[in-house]
Amino acid sequence: MYKKYILISVALLIIAGTFFGIRTFSRYKNSNRQSAVSYNRDIRPLLSDKCFMCHGPDGNKRRVGLRLDLPSGAFGELQKNKGHFAIVPGSPEKSELIRRIESTDPSVLMPLPESHLTKLTHEEVNLFRKWIKEGAHYEKHWAFVAPVKAPLPEVNDNDWVKNEIDHFILAKLEQKGFNPNSEATRETLIKRAFADITGLPPSYREITRWAEASDKDWYNQLLDTLFQKPSYGEKMAILWCDLARYADSYGFQDDNIRSQWPWRDWVIHAFNQNIPYDKFLTDQIAGDLLPNATKENILATAFFRNHKYTEEGGIIEEEYRVSYNIDKTRTYGKAVLGVTIECAQCHDHKYDPFSNKDYYQLYAFFNESKEKGFEGDVSTSTPAKAPKLYITDQERKKFMPYINAVDTNVLQVSVMGDSSLKKPTYILRRGSYDAPTDVRVRPTGLESIMPYDTLIYSRDRLGLAQWTINKKNPLTARVFVNFIWQEIFGRGIVKTSSDYGLQGELPTHPELLDWLAVDFMDHNWDIKYLITKILTSSTYCQSAEVSRKQLEQDPENVYFSRSPRLRFKAEIIRDWVLSSSGLLNPQIGGPSVKPYQPKGVWESTSSGRGVLASYKQDHGPLIYRRGLYTIFKLTAPPPSLMIFDASSRDQCEARRSSTNTPLQALTMLNDPTVLEACRVMAENISVGSKPLDEKIDQAFVSILVRKPSRFERNKLLDYCKKQEEYFKEHPDLLKLTLKAGEFKHPKEAYNALEAGALMKTILIIYNIEEAITKS
Repeated sequence: MYKKYILISVALLIIAGTFFGIRTFSRYKNSNRQSAVSYNRDIRPLLSDKCFMCHGPDGNKRRVGLRLDLPSGAFGELQKNKGHFAIVPGSPEKSELIRRIESTDPSVLMPLPESHLTKLTHEEVNLFRKWIKEGAHYEKHWAFVAPVKAPLPEVNDNDWVKNEIDHFILAKLEQKGFNPNSEATRETLIKRAFADITGLPPSYREITRWAEASDKDWYNQLLDTLFQKPSYGEKMAILWCDLARYADSYGFQDDNIRSQWPWRDWVIHAFNQNIPYDKFLTDQIAGDLLPNATKENILATAFFRNHKYTEEGGIIEEEYRVSYNIDKTRTYGKAVLGVTIECAQCHDHKYDPFSNKDYYQLYAFFNESKEKGFEGDVSTSTPAKAPKLYITDQERKKFMPYINAVDTNVLQVSVMGDSSLKKPTYILRRGSYDAPTDVRVRPTGLESIMPYDTLIYSRDRLGLAQWTINKKNPLTARVFVNFIWQEIFGRGIVKTSSDYGLQGELPTHPELLDWLAVDFMDHNWDIKYLITKILTSSTYCQSAEVSRKQLEQDPENVYFSRSPRLRFKAEIIRDWVLSSSGLLNPQIGGPSVKPYQPKGVWESTSSGRGVLASYKQDHGPLIYRRGLYTIFKLTAPPPSLMIFDASSRDQCEARRSSTNTPLQALTMLNDPTVLEACRVMAENISVGSKPLDEKIDQAFVSILVRKPSRFERNKLLDYCKKQEEYFKEHPDLLKLTLKAGEFKHPKEAYNALEAGALMKTILIIYNIEEAITKS
């Protein structure tokens, strides 16, 4: 019996040893695999920062004929040092690059001291050594390789995983030693979903409905309901208006009014109808060139005509015509492809594989336009510039009812339209309109991204659109998927969301980005499907609680181990206040409106000419419309929106800045819209006969989408009672307080004293950080 136990024990030890040996060997193999130096991840960023200025793509700035961004250049014999090579694969000791970056001699050291670039660290030099020893394998830039779906990584905590996204996120978290947060509360998920899909808070009735829903599938039902709301299209349009630099004026000194708003109405309609992204792009790039193009197709091309336009006399027309086409080229590059193509306007791109010629071949697509550089000064101003689209009231009602016209006048919109006479395009020396070279180019896509086969693609914007949406184009789907991820999480998988080039940041989860891009295309470029996929992941549904470890080791939440705490966009802050208070005018589309604004803002920036020389505030329901419809004058953007970091719309903007300033707090305390919202909510709540604490609860839930804690309720109730006592002693101040805003007082009898105290209390609630934060 004793021998039997010994034999069993030995067998178990052998099995255990074998098991742990396999695991150890597996870890050893994985560690070796991970330790291999990657050109894209480790070497290219260093070359880009330290070397490409003198030895990169820009032939005009290249020194001693050495080009390090291509293996053919890096492995070739040095022109001024025969028999020597910058890089000898497998032999760092024979590589001139290693000798130069290790040197202490200023005359030999690279980068040169006079370049003011910092010397490579010991660790960076070792990376180069190891890379060369391993064979100095070059790789095509990751963003210029078509995405493929990688197998889902294995994870330990399969119970946490809800969909494919979670595999990629959790695998990285486990690799970094993090645990994901637990799921957020139901109230938090309700608020978060409403904010991300509609940009509006749920009504008090909706909060109750979804908070008490007993169906296990309640969350998916909530998302389906929200996607059917027309406010979804309005929320999404904010992002696209930033990218398309939409504004209601022409810009420059005179800055007169223009009527591009029907295009904005089309964008809202397109998102609400869930038009596939490939068609959404095609219509905006080349809707006018489609076979049997409708006026709706043509209207979409206003995307490119949202640039600034001068109405000042004495200008050179060709200079401005060229500048408009430069703007279109830059916007297409940033908003659609996520590349800084504008850097190649004057010379070869210093970092990315875009030559000066490449730039003008892309520019040539827009140089065919019938657009003029000048149509007259502000005294002869029209709401749209040629080529124009005219839409009659009858056409609008029959074919484009989503355009919310307020009268029967014919609408005018600046759109795209090519000249029948092909205008030649020449490379411009240093990008100057009056310095054409003798090098003529033809419209062509960026070959370094994907070949532009002229047997497949025509040399016009329709060909460009088809090239753009080809599933083999490595950038289009990636860029849009990243924009949506950025909208939801506050940070893209690629942080530099409009720069996928060599100077852009590497993706934190490259396999996830590629998986989402391919999945998006495989599902017919369905935008609602993409957003639903993200919103139903455990990654999205996490709580926003932050542990000390998370804060210290991942302060920017790069690995998404928690839900981010994000302040709402400027427009959404306004919308949240208007909607939660009952003030919001839910009308969709139409001309932009003029809500409350400090005096003198327009006048101080105006030439004194044109319709927008001075600010004439609207009244009635118009001033309670969503922030998306606030009039945007380029020389004087809405101050209440700019304080909260709205885009200036001066040019394509892919990512808004996020600042914290005292002006933001002062705005939430003193802005006329906020004060009016507090007054209206207070008066409406005070009409009923509920106890005061229940009225405070109703206001709290309407704004924060959760019930107050006992501590919060008691504090607010105590404050409200003190305010009531104060107003008893100061009736004149009560009367003045209840004058806030233009909205009429309720017809039902209400307690003015209680309403005044509630108004002050509601102002406190609106000034809790949570009121304007998605968490």
